[in-house]
Amino acid sequence: MIAGYFAATRDAVTRLATDPAYVEFFEQVADRLVRCYESGGKVILAGNGGSAADCQHIAGELVVRFRKDRPALPAIALTVDTSVLTACLNDYGPDPVFSRQIEALGREGDVFWAFSTSGNSSNILAACDAAKKRGMTVLGFTGEDGGMLWDVSDLCFRAPSAVTSHIQECHITAGHMLCLVIEERLFGRK
Repeated sequence: MIAGYFAATRDAVTRLATDPAYVEFFEQVADRLVRCYESGGKVILAGNGGSAADCQHIAGELVVRFRKDRPALPAIALTVDTSVLTACLNDYGPDPVFSRQIEALGREGDVFWAFSTSGNSSNILAACDAAKKRGMTVLGFTGEDGGMLWDVSDLCFRAPSAVTSHIQECHITAGHMLCLVIEERLFGRK
């Protein structure tokens, strides 16, 4: 069982490294994130459960540092403000918990990085709609099927697995790779 689990993780991540379509796709994603930062924009991230933790993780890598000592990059994980989250849950229910924050914080040119392993989380889809209305790019991170997130994203990464844990392992691996590329492109020569 242990070796089998590691083998399934290895196989999913190996597909990311060896399939030219993934490499080409992530070039496009990296270009869009770099353009966002070069134009003074920010990255806003949201997800539920383990995906919420991934959002916080990636926001930390962007704001603080990944591998380089460099200026902070603006990134906000919408999953961390418990007063906003609980007020919205209490007053409006779960669906607008992220879209209300997008309405408050999102601006044209920003990127909304949406995590949903199923691609069907209603609060993530509502936030995507709010982001589109504000002129933001929607970057989806989901599973093999893509769900509805596939249809509403400008760029959508479908991890090569249908197993939640392996999807999340691909998401954090791809997120780290994008942090590396962003740092190199923005600060590599300085």
